[in-house]
Amino acid sequence: MTEQTSRAVPSAAEPPRSRTGLIVVSVLAGVALAVLWSYEFVDHVIGDNVANTLLGHDAKATAIGGTVAGLVFAFVSGLAGTFTACNIAMAASVGPMTQAGGATRAGLRGLLRPVGWLTLGMVAVSATYGFVGVLLGDRLPQLSTEVVGGLPVRLIQSMVAFGVIGLAFVYLGLAALGVLRDPFAHRPAARVVTLGALVGGFLVGRPYPLFNKLFHWAVDTGNPLYGAGAFVLQSLGNIVLVAALFALLVVATRGGFVRWLTASPARTAAVTGALLIALGVFTVVYWDVRLPAMFGYGWFPKMPYR
Repeated sequence: MTEQTSRAVPSAAEPPRSRTGLIVVSVLAGVALAVLWSYEFVDHVIGDNVANTLLGHDAKATAIGGTVAGLVFAFVSGLAGTFTACNIAMAASVGPMTQAGGATRAGLRGLLRPVGWLTLGMVAVSATYGFVGVLLGDRLPQLSTEVVGGLPVRLIQSMVAFGVIGLAFVYLGLAALGVLRDPFAHRPAARVVTLGALVGGFLVGRPYPLFNKLFHWAVDTGNPLYGAGAFVLQSLGNIVLVAALFALLVVATRGGFVRWLTASPARTAAVTGALLIALGVFTVVYWDVRLPAMFGYGWFPKMPYR
C-alpha cells in the first residue's frame, strides 16, 4: 500500500470530522426532544391503547388473574411502553448493534448475534432486579406512596436511576467520538452488552403505571422467581420493536446498511455517538430537569400539551 493510499484509509480509532459540531447538534436534539415530549400522548394514547387492544380489556382497571396472566401482562405492558420516556433511549442501541459483528449478511445468525448480546445484558439486570424487588417489596422507594417536599418518593428513585443511566449514555457517546477514553474501542460486543444492561436498568426507575401494577403483582405473589421472569418479559417487550427495526434494516438491504455504516470508522463513530449523546441528554434533561420543574423545583419550558 502506498503512502498516499494509507492516508486515505481512516484508522479504527479515528474520530469523525467536525465532532464538536456533531456533539452540539446532538445535545440540542436531546434537549429539544425533552421539551417537546408529550407523556400524555405517549403513555396514555399510545401505551394504554396498545395494552388494552392486545389484552382485550382495560389493562389498568382489570386485576391480574394468575401467574400466566401476569406473565402475559408483563410482556404486553413492556411492548406498550416501548415509546415512553422511561424506555425510548434504548433506540440508541441500533448503532452499536451494527458493530457487534455478524450482521453484514441477512442470515439468521447475523441477526441474532447483536440482538443476543443486547438481550444478554438486559436480562441479567432485569432478572436480578425482579428477584431482589420481590424480596424487598414495599421497602423499595419505587413502590412507595409517600411524598417528600411535594415530590413522590417513587419519582425520586426515577430521577436518580435515569440520571445515572442518561449520563452513562452520554459518556459512551463521547467515548465513541473519541473525546473520552473508550473502554469498548476493541470490544464492540461488550458495548452492546453494556447498553443492554442499561436498558434493563430502566426498570429500576420506571414509574410507568402499567409497570407499577406489574411490580405490585409480583410482590404480592411472594415468589422472587416470578418477579425475575416477569421483569425479563417486561424488558423483552421493551426491545421487540427496536430488534424488529434492526432486523428490517439488515434484511431489506441484504446487509448493505451495516456494510455501509461499518465501512468507515468515522461514519460508525458519528452515528453511534450522536444517538447515544442525544438520547442520553434527553434522559437526563427529562428526568432531572423537566420532572422536578413539574413539582415546583426549578423551571422548564411548558408546551400547551402535557
